[in-house]
Amino acid sequence: MKKIIKTDEDWKKILTEEEFLVTRKKATETPFQGNEFNIKKQGLFKCKCCDAYLFNSSTKYDSGSGWPSFYDKISSESILELDDHSLDMKRIEVLCSRCDSHLGHLFDDGPQPTGQRYCINALALKFEESE
Repeated sequence: MKKIIKTDEDWKKILTEEEFLVTRKKATETPFQGNEFNIKKQGLFKCKCCDAYLFNSSTKYDSGSGWPSFYDKISSESILELDDHSLDMKRIEVLCSRCDSHLGHLFDDGPQPTGQRYCINALALKFEESE
């Protein structure tokens, strides 16, 4: 997969201000917001910045956290997982491996079969419905 590298100015041309702050500056959106939060249809969730496929709707579940949650990613190549020690916490940051877009964080309190919870900002996602 070819890496996508753009300047902040390039990203600002294709993202709203809030999308830019979340995906490029690692902000967190307000919980229970965004179009992708309530989607219950079958399809794939893609990166808002580069259209890389990240999550299948079959792994989406209601975690009660206020953000779209998935118990698995599409592939090990689609997501980067990095240690995050910001806010005096130890967490795992989740990034799109293609464009380094900040997606959210990974926690180990999800359902089986993985026990993981990818807690993702809705503003970092696009949904592509299956036909």
